[in-house]
Amino acid sequence: MPKATPIAAALLALLAALGAAAASGARRPAGPVIGGCPVFPASNAWNRDVSHDRVDPRSDAYIHSIDSHGRHFLHADFGGGGHYGIPYGVVPRTQRRVPIRFTAYGDESDRGPYPIPPTARVEEGSDRHVLIAQRGTCRIFELFNAHRAGRGWAADSGAVFNMRSNRLRHEGFTSADAAGLSILAGLARFDEVRAGAIRHALRFTVEESQRGYIHPATHFASSSTDRNLPPMGLRLRLKASYSLSGFHGEARVILVALKRYGMFVADNGADWFITGGSDRRWNDEDLNQLKRVPGNAFEAVSTGPIRRGGG
Repeated sequence: MPKATPIAAALLALLAALGAAAASGARRPAGPVIGGCPVFPASNAWNRDVSHDRVDPRSDAYIHSIDSHGRHFLHADFGGGGHYGIPYGVVPRTQRRVPIRFTAYGDESDRGPYPIPPTARVEEGSDRHVLIAQRGTCRIFELFNAHRAGRGWAADSGAVFNMRSNRLRHEGFTSADAAGLSILAGLARFDEVRAGAIRHALRFTVEESQRGYIHPATHFASSSTDRNLPPMGLRLRLKASYSLSGFHGEARVILVALKRYGMFVADNGADWFITGGSDRRWNDEDLNQLKRVPGNAFEAVSTGPIRRGGG
């Protein structure tokens, strides 16, 4: 057989490398990964690109109502050397499960035991969330208002999510989040921002919401019937026309994600506060760029009907 020329050999090597890269890419999950598990299937609402979805007919009213409390700009509710944001942990399949005693919403919570270690980090502040992802089982375990109790934990509520499933919580059920959503799925995480891309929607809070929710949310946290207020699960996206030319670094990665995947109304709290993981590596000066982004740079996406049962 004739020997290949140097140019032919180089072309063959390049084709082999491209083939290997393509094969590797085919095995790699399209969306976010935590603990070796996909954070929900690629088809899940959290991971769906909504950059071309239809604008909700009530978009202007929703945005105006969120802006009406005097806070008109985005705010990163994480940073501060790791003091702000919600911590999360990853445990092995062998992590021992411990009892969970629910103190407020046990009838809407997933029963324990949960594989939450005694050293699990608790969110600073009044909400005291605990978030754990488990390798192997690909489950997320989340607690609200958690405290150590005997061999396990006491919490107002808790929820378990299968990261390989699109299954929603029961209609009208809360989670560790007011909207019945997974909190961990909606965090801006430092590792993905450092890698250059967030491939999922984020979660944020509003001061007032209405008595209703849109899937994938399953719970509301308001008695207001004002249709101009945002329902839980409402999805906002940064308008395509909003220029990112003046932004850089961590803030720009977050804003690019908000144009493509948007963010869900997930809880009642300060308007326009985006949630991220607690991590001392966040650059506060970089994140402060988000405070230049006005609320009216967003629009509501039409993703489904408002449901009013349960809650």
